[in-house]
Amino acid sequence: MKKRKEIYFLIFLFILLLAINYSFLDKAVVNFLENNEEVYISRIVDGDTAIGNNESIRLLGINTPERGERYYSGAKEFLEKEILNKTVQLKFGKDKKDLYNRTLAYIFLDGKNVNSGVIKSGFANYYFPAGKDAYYKSFKEDWNECLKREINVCEKSRDICSSCITLKEFDYKKEKIIFQNKCSFQCDLTNWEIKDEGRKKFIFPEFILDGNMEIAIHVGDGKNGKSDLFWTGETYVWTKTGDTLFLRDSEGKLILWKGY
Repeated sequence: MKKRKEIYFLIFLFILLLAINYSFLDKAVVNFLENNEEVYISRIVDGDTAIGNNESIRLLGINTPERGERYYSGAKEFLEKEILNKTVQLKFGKDKKDLYNRTLAYIFLDGKNVNSGVIKSGFANYYFPAGKDAYYKSFKEDWNECLKREINVCEKSRDICSSCITLKEFDYKKEKIIFQNKCSFQCDLTNWEIKDEGRKKFIFPEFILDGNMEIAIHVGDGKNGKSDLFWTGETYVWTKTGDTLFLRDSEGKLILWKGY
């Protein structure tokens, strides 16, 4: 009798373990299907947007030049070469859709992160407006690799003032930037560009920064003073979750960058 009870108990444990494991496996399968999806890429819109299964897909973690900007065509052509007319796997982040109802995803082809490749090839900067995720560190490393190679958007400026202009202060909480000309001669900053990780951009008006002098740029409406400029048209530029400042010369070449 005792032996029979032990057998029944073992059978009960076996059934219980099977139920637990099947529940676990079922949950794992559901999670996999929810966070991964295969699509056929039928069109490339630009360097960070594609069309797959009749839906717009915005590549996560990167931002490429817009139409009319330098390297726009190069970024688009790179993505076409990588994934056009191919079946890829999408891996989703925190949010699956953006405000424009575009699918937000990391694209993988044969196990390779395509988003990462766009940065390495010098056609994008890293971009995490919703907050840093598991790919932030590796994408930043991709950016550093791009800088070492000095290709495309990572090409360093050869302007005579490229080594003169330094970032003295970057107060993203107060939306204030201060640049300093550490050289003794004047620097013409006309049409130089300040940009965040995304689309927000400030273009210097006709402006000369004297030697050993500073210039402050404030975000918000205001009247230009003798020493300050205002980034108008924006209520804020620098995101609380982390952002990057890029300074480029009038030819779009990189002067400096600073992230937080």
